[in-house]
Amino acid sequence: MAGHIDHMKSLHTTVVDARNGYEEALKDADGRGLTPLFQDMIALHQTHSEALAADLKRHGEEVDDSGSFLSTIHRTVISIRALFGGLDESVLPGLIDGEERLLEYYDEALSDCPPSETATLSEQRQTLRRKINEMKARTNSA
Repeated sequence: MAGHIDHMKSLHTTVVDARNGYEEALKDADGRGLTPLFQDMIALHQTHSEALAADLKRHGEEVDDSGSFLSTIHRTVISIRALFGGLDESVLPGLIDGEERLLEYYDEALSDCPPSETATLSEQRQTLRRKINEMKARTNSA
């Protein structure tokens, strides 16, 4: 069970980091470009992080909703990108790559997940996969 909890904590932190990155991107987008995508991804990651936090709390774990040091790095990269190149479709490949790495965290958590939590994790993973596919379709049409 300890391995599962560690995977869930890592997943939760990574989802929070992703949300934080999109929040920074949304601020830097100034209502232009990918603003609707950023808003959708913030909502998705917020919903997922809340469900993961609830699962962790049921296991008696403390939950930190601030993310990791990586959040700080993501915010800095997004700010620099916005300053020099804007936050348009050219950032989609990087976003897709980050979201696909997040799928790996879901896979790790699912690998030793108790049956009672499999449905939630599987649903979150499927929802994220659909969003990634939407981003890929947008990249291919741009």
